[in-house]
Parts: sequence; structure tokens; C-alpha cells
Amino acid sequence: MSLRLYNTLTRRKEEFKPLDPRNVRMYVCGPTVYDFAHIGNARPVIVFDVLFRLLRHLYGPEHVTYVRNITDVDDKINARALRDFPNLPLNEAIRNVTETTANQFFADAKALGCLEPTVQPRATDNIAEMIAMIEELIRRGHAYVAAGEVLFSVPSMPDYGALSQRNLDDQQAGARIAVEAHKKNPADFVLWKLSSAEEPGWDSPWGRGRPGWHIECSAMSKRYLGEVFDIHGGGLDLIFPHHENEIAQSRCAHGTEVMANIWMHNGFLQVEGQKMSKSLGNFYMIDELLNSKRFGDKSWNGTILRLAMLQTHYRQPIDWTVRHLQQAESRFIRWATFATQTTVTKIDTGLMESALGALYDDLNTPTLFAILDEAVESKRNIEQRRFTALTLLKLLGLGQSRNRVALMLDSAEDLLKRLSRAGPNQFKRIVSEVVQNPKLADGTVKPEAKLLATILAIRKLSTDYMSIVADDVNIADELQRQLAKFRRKPTSREAKVENLIAVRLDARKAKNWAESDRIRDELAAMGIAIKDNKDGTTSWEVKR
Repeated sequence: MSLRLYNTLTRRKEEFKPLDPRNVRMYVCGPTVYDFAHIGNARPVIVFDVLFRLLRHLYGPEHVTYVRNITDVDDKINARALRDFPNLPLNEAIRNVTETTANQFFADAKALGCLEPTVQPRATDNIAEMIAMIEELIRRGHAYVAAGEVLFSVPSMPDYGALSQRNLDDQQAGARIAVEAHKKNPADFVLWKLSSAEEPGWDSPWGRGRPGWHIECSAMSKRYLGEVFDIHGGGLDLIFPHHENEIAQSRCAHGTEVMANIWMHNGFLQVEGQKMSKSLGNFYMIDELLNSKRFGDKSWNGTILRLAMLQTHYRQPIDWTVRHLQQAESRFIRWATFATQTTVTKIDTGLMESALGALYDDLNTPTLFAILDEAVESKRNIEQRRFTALTLLKLLGLGQSRNRVALMLDSAEDLLKRLSRAGPNQFKRIVSEVVQNPKLADGTVKPEAKLLATILAIRKLSTDYMSIVADDVNIADELQRQLAKFRRKPTSREAKVENLIAVRLDARKAKNWAESDRIRDELAAMGIAIKDNKDGTTSWEVKR
């Protein structure tokens, strides 16, 4: 099997052939740290983490270099610093903003199960590299100085627009500044702009100033990956102007035919059928989904956010809904319950080949998940499939959560509340019935069955679970504490019924059928109907 990836530049899937298998190189555009990252920002973080993991699996961890930058110089950062820290010197205020937001981004990425990239360079640590690249562009006739700024001359690159497939005549100014009269062509974009005394700046041959947006990634990718590298990734919204302008800068500065061999872009994200917008009140930060009660009235474990994101193919749009997250949660519990019961360390080669085949086909995680669903239900070669499933979950970054036990308990909480309304005896009756009949008439699994699966998984697997998630909690005891929260004290009538049922069970064990029948009649006179279950228990309910 060979890895095939969709190349935005050529609009087709291509076999991935690294420039150097001993040093596979990937660059992904990271956050501009003027605010906490939102759920849309999480998508490229997760998608390209999966690709990073797959490349490490294929070529070895020591042979893959993954660079994801931090943009910490930007006009939005300046505005946020002035707003939030008006009494501090600007440079100090900017540092407060960027340190806080960058650290939160790192924490969010970790909570989402992402590995740290090999290098996470900051734009402000690479100003010298940017200035050197701009000087080379001027020397080669691809940039010019005008009104104190340095601008890239778009007409100097005949095939500009190949990535976005836009004609030069259709280009709009794509930089983060308005079109100015000093531009030779409206499509020309800024490489360096002057800074006022109140703005951050660095000395340069063109005066004290700061870099344009696009030059940052060109300089950092060249420094850490070379003039040409294997894969460049980011969101669909970055194709134009950012990635188009990166290509122009890098190719023209280095005289190369390409900047990266393969360009990959993830699709857009909307929330509950609408574009994410602060004005609509559906703008969710990653940190909010992890730690607040805003979305679906609960917080979400990072593993579930990751799985929900990967349930849709990375190039397709996602409709981020509460139901989508609930489906991911149910799916993960089913997989985790199955995989963590493994008693062997041997791979099911057929299952592994099918699963990896899906990943090798342009990261087709939806197909892989369908294969995992089928593997959980199959009765063939079960122990090897358990270990294979566990291996795949870890490969996908879904097997590292330290909060898995808390996740399973949290998912059971709402169901426990519902069941507790019936009282402890009805609770036992429902559980007994679920064991025998876990599905509704339409074939869907009963909520009570999901709860029971969770309870059994936690009770049965406490020792194995502990070794996997490395969590300092006694799972069985924690489950009992959770159950105790929602159980009410039985009434005197319920206690009498429970006592009579216990006496009757003893009579049945002693084969004292007369006493057993007498107690049944006594319960019937009290308006109680009983049912003897196949597992030896007896359930009861009030006759209507």
C-alpha cells in the first residue's frame, strides 16, 4: 500500500513520494495568537496531527519533521494589547497577549490528543530571516520599495495564481492592508510596512517596521525545512491569499519550481447549520467546549471533540452539532469498551490492512471508523481484533486520554438521573430487562443499554483501564459514588417488598415452592407483580 494525498495544486490525489525518506518534512500554518483558538481552528490542528502520526508510522518518528508556526506579530494583536492592557507599554502589553493565548493554544492542542510538532517557531524570532528573504526578492526584481513599504510585484511571476486557479486580472489585494495608490498593481501585496512609535517594529534597510503576514511563513518554512519540502497544510480559507502569496515569495526568492510538493487543505466548519459567528452566539472557543457548559449544556472531553472532528472527511465541510458530538461519544465508549478488554498483543492483519488502507487513501477516517464499527460487532478472531482496535485508536490519537474514566462516568450521568426516578428496585428491573432486550423496536440501542455497557465496562476492566489511562482513581468505587448520588432512599413499602423478594429467593434456592408461591400471593395482594429472570434475579413493579 502507498500513501495517496489530495494535492490542491493539481486538484487530484497523488502518490506521496518524499524528497528524502530519512527526513519527511511538513509545514502547517498555526494560529495568530490575538485570541483563544476557536473550534474551527481545531480542525487543521487535529487533521494534520493525524497525518503527522501516520507519517511517523510509515517512516519512523525520528525521520519526520513537522513545523507549525505561531504568528505573534499582527495588527489584530496590537489592537487587542491596547484594549486589554491600556496602561502598559505596548511591547509589554503585546507580550502579555501573545504569551497567554499561545499557552492556551498549546493546552488546547494537548487536550485534543495532538502530539507536539517538531518545531513551533514564533514569527518574532525570525525577523532576520524575513528581512533577508525580502532583500533577495528585491535583488531578483520581484519586489520594490514605495512610500516606505516593500511590496511584492505580482506581475513579475507569470504563473501566479496556480494554487487558487485565479487569473491575474481577477486578483484582489489580499494583504491585511487596504489598496494604496503607491502600488504598481492592485494585486501587489506588502512584505514590509513601517511602524509608528506606538507600534512594534524592528530596524531594517527600509526603516523601522514590521513584516507582512505572508512573508512570515515563507521565512520560517525555509529556515526549518529548506527551500522545497514535502507537504504544506492549512485551512481552505488560506488558499488565497495566504498560501498563494507564500508560493510566490518562496519560489521567486529561491528560483525553485515549487515551494512544497503537496498542498493540503481542510474544509470549513459551521455550527448547527449556520456559519460560526459571534453575532449569532454560536462562536465556540476550544477551551469553552472543554471546560464550560455552553454547548449542549455540558463540557466535552478532548477525545470526543477529536473523534467528532474526524468523523467527517477532512476535505468536506463539517456541521458541528450536539448530536454529532453525542454520536462520537457513544462511538468512543463502544470502541474503548471493546478494545481495552484485549488479552493478547497480536494484530489481526486483515483488520489492520483494511484500516490502514483507508488512512492511506487521503486520510479517509470515515471509512476507517466504519471498519472499526464492524470489527466491534464481528464475532471472528475477537481477541486479535481487540488489540488491533486498541492499536488503531492510539495511532489516531484516540487512545491517550487520561480522562477516559471520567468521560464514561459523565456520559452515564444523565441516564442515571432518569433511571433513579423509578427507585432502586425499578432500576434493577430495567437493567435486568436490558440484558435480555437491549434494543428498541426500531433497532436503536436503548439509552439504558448504553448505561449498562458503561457500568459493566468500568467494573470489569478497572485493573486494565488503570494501566492504560494511568489515572489515580478506583473505578469501581467511583462508579458506586456516582450511582449513590442519584439513588433515593426506599420507602417502607418498597423495603417490605424487597425483603419479601429476598425471602422468596431463599425459599426457591431451598426448593420450598410452597413458601415461594405464598410470598408471590402476598405480593400480589399488595398490588406487586414480580418476574423471575433467567439470570436468577427477580424484578418487580406496581400493577396498574
